[in-house]
Amino acid sequence: MTAPIEQRDILVIGGGPAGAALAMRAASGGASVAMFEKGRPGRDKICGDGLTPRAVRALDALDVSLDDAHRIDGLRMKANSTVRQMRWPGIDPFPGHGAVWPRRLLDERLMSLASKAGAEVLYEHEALPSVVESAGVAPNRATGVVATGPDGVERRWEAPLVVLAAGAPGAAARLLGAERVPDETFGLAIRTYAESPRHAERYLEACLTLSDESGTPVPGYGWIFPAGDGTVNIGVGALSTMKGFKKLNLNKLQESYRSLVGNDWQLGPDLERPRAWRLPMSVQRRSGPGWVAIGDAAGLVNPMNGEGIDYALESGMLAAELFLADPSGTPVRYDAEVGERFDAFLRTGRRFSFLIGHPWILRNGLRVAVGTQAVAEITLQVMGNLVDGDTPGAGGWTMRAADRALAVADPLLRRTRAVS
Repeated sequence: MTAPIEQRDILVIGGGPAGAALAMRAASGGASVAMFEKGRPGRDKICGDGLTPRAVRALDALDVSLDDAHRIDGLRMKANSTVRQMRWPGIDPFPGHGAVWPRRLLDERLMSLASKAGAEVLYEHEALPSVVESAGVAPNRATGVVATGPDGVERRWEAPLVVLAAGAPGAAARLLGAERVPDETFGLAIRTYAESPRHAERYLEACLTLSDESGTPVPGYGWIFPAGDGTVNIGVGALSTMKGFKKLNLNKLQESYRSLVGNDWQLGPDLERPRAWRLPMSVQRRSGPGWVAIGDAAGLVNPMNGEGIDYALESGMLAAELFLADPSGTPVRYDAEVGERFDAFLRTGRRFSFLIGHPWILRNGLRVAVGTQAVAEITLQVMGNLVDGDTPGAGGWTMRAADRALAVADPLLRRTRAVS
């Protein structure tokens, strides 16, 4: 006997910050929401665990208390022998502090709050969108979700809106045409945890000068994020625009970085095997008939720091608010508003990644990035995701100027990109 098709207003595939933020906001507004998470309660998500001041602002908008997170007051940037320790600037509307909150705890809290808001949270459910294939280049229409639970039984749901919040592109993204743009930048990162007596420090640390085994500069950075619980999150990330990227050994890069900072931070042994993940930074489509993609699934990751939690929270809340106001118009309105908020900055970041993929430019550019206080302050704003199209002051002006300049240089940058 076939189980009856269940009806909801919104079906969310993925239980990370993006999906949970949408579920919280939509359910609180009266929508019926089912959220499908393939992991078990308390599952871990590989991440750097850092929350920018922008992410703190988004969590505050969701009424999420950060009492269990470790407060962070700023960023310590290292480039060769230059070290600059700077406080988060507190640029309106963002607060002057961030946090570190391990993702297994952050996600569990957000999922719990989504459930309390009235959303139905379905753990251990592998979900795919039900689609009606379109002719030609038109996007497929989403009509619902097919999910298999821990009992192995396949069930079906239908809804006016299906939300893709499953992170890096996979099977669900392929069905909707929400895959990565093949020629665009993406990132890879790896991290683990270690005990350190400096675990309660209130500054993130980022080393901007990394090199691979052959000495080629790596466009990316190494980080130590103190978690305040006796441990630090230590990892490295790299962009796909570097020469030799396909041969880059992340484990060896992690070991190399660890050897640089191990004594200074008095690191204990790794508490778990280092684990790697992919950072999507583009998407072919982020909406279509009956569906939207949010967070990482929409390519909303800053190419200049690999950060995406803040954009995940913001895009989730935006999609929920648009649905509550006008369910049928949500995909079109969402695509337009996300484009207005984020596209210029993220486009500039992707173009910039092709620029720094050239070793000579990267090597000399890093000297500039932290060489003076004025430039370091702009670098800090970029690393904190504090720059938008309408950001005032030097940071906003610099990014707008960079957007114009890199738009002209983009064809040349792509033709002369470093060979992976």
